[in-house]
Amino acid sequence: MTTINLKDFYYWYTQDQLIEVSDEVAEVFLADARYEMAYQRRLSRHKAQYSLDCEDGIEYSVCLHEPTPQELLERMELFIRLWNALNSLPEIQGRRIDAHIILGKSIKAIAEAEGVHEESVRQSIKRGLERMKKIF
Repeated sequence: MTTINLKDFYYWYTQDQLIEVSDEVAEVFLADARYEMAYQRRLSRHKAQYSLDCEDGIEYSVCLHEPTPQELLERMELFIRLWNALNSLPEIQGRRIDAHIILGKSIKAIAEAEGVHEESVRQSIKRGLERMKKIF
């Protein structure tokens, strides 16, 4: 049997509290204390203290929450409605909106690929979006 001081392992003990425990339990307590000290040492050596003000994306990831099943269902319904509105457009308008908004291509790149003027692509996208708003 080994005698341990609970004040060394639990922060809420403010006075010495000595108890006798088996050797296995004492070894677990000591191993945990060694692991915690090694972890703190690794944190300081690798400078892994994180600040939410350093704008490296940690604050954003902390603020994210797992969507509920209701939110997932609403997103899926919205996606289906947008997909149906996009598919109801004429082929050229749908292709141009898909390339510009979904794929992120510039109007100039779309016009060069189709061999048309930029203004016609811009107007086609504008009219297609207006038509999608009416359908949606």
